[in-house]
Amino acid sequence: MYPTNSYPFGLIVICGATATGKSGLAVALAQRLNTIVLSADSRQVYRGFDIGTAKPTLEEQKQVPHYLIDLCDPQETLTVAQYQAEAQKLVSTVPFPILVGGTGLYIKSITKGLKIPRVAPQLELRSQLTQLGQSQLYSILQQVDPDAALKIHPNDPTRTLRALEVFYVTGIPISAQQGENPPSYPILHIGLECDRHVLTQRIRQRTEKMLGYGWETEVKALIAKYGLDLPLLDTLGYREMKRYLQGEFTLDEAIEETVLRTKQFAKRQNTWFRSESEIEWFDVTNPELEKMVWERVQKFMK
Repeated sequence: MYPTNSYPFGLIVICGATATGKSGLAVALAQRLNTIVLSADSRQVYRGFDIGTAKPTLEEQKQVPHYLIDLCDPQETLTVAQYQAEAQKLVSTVPFPILVGGTGLYIKSITKGLKIPRVAPQLELRSQLTQLGQSQLYSILQQVDPDAALKIHPNDPTRTLRALEVFYVTGIPISAQQGENPPSYPILHIGLECDRHVLTQRIRQRTEKMLGYGWETEVKALIAKYGLDLPLLDTLGYREMKRYLQGEFTLDEAIEETVLRTKQFAKRQNTWFRSESEIEWFDVTNPELEKMVWERVQKFMK
């Protein structure tokens, strides 16, 4: 079934908004192909953040080898550059690995071969810069790296801080260190989509399932181990459950807030992926979904 050229043979990407069934489809395809699944989720890389991130279950991991999950502890920071390096090594291990997830930047780092400055987070430098305030930081960025400033919104402290961090550590503007070096192997981009009303139902159903799987217990354990100030506990779902556990929300309010925030997140994901012209879209409500995707994969492999 596989072509005779040397590794890597090619990469299959499954992307789309949260709750569109990407993981299930990836497992089904990986079983057919006897290949591996690579996660492209910026929170699944952290140990202990399982239920709230819809991390592949132990049963799914037994069915198909999963990689790029549980890479580091929650108090650590995994950069996009580190993720990219790990993913690029794995792509060449077996024919047609499946890269699946909803973190567009992670996916793009692989499919476009983004050039990412290898500068680790400088906590002391960040602390000093943050004290200056976003307005002054952006003004400094305009002076030292005007090209980067044109691409960064004046009210985006995360990217402003990162650009300055790279400049002060390397002495070279981040804009001069960025770009793309696309891989030579072929890539099939599969996107999953559905009507927004259907997606809302799926988000609600998944949120309720998370409760049944022990989501509340998971968050309690994380708080007990790492404390309330752990930054990851202020991300989608965990923030709402934490507020419930602190008495700020009822459980129903936490669920409703999670559904609302997840819908907003899904809209942002759709906006990102819709800008990528190479993605071929499939409706998740089509009963022939797996068959149709499998037929497309077979054509890609020829």
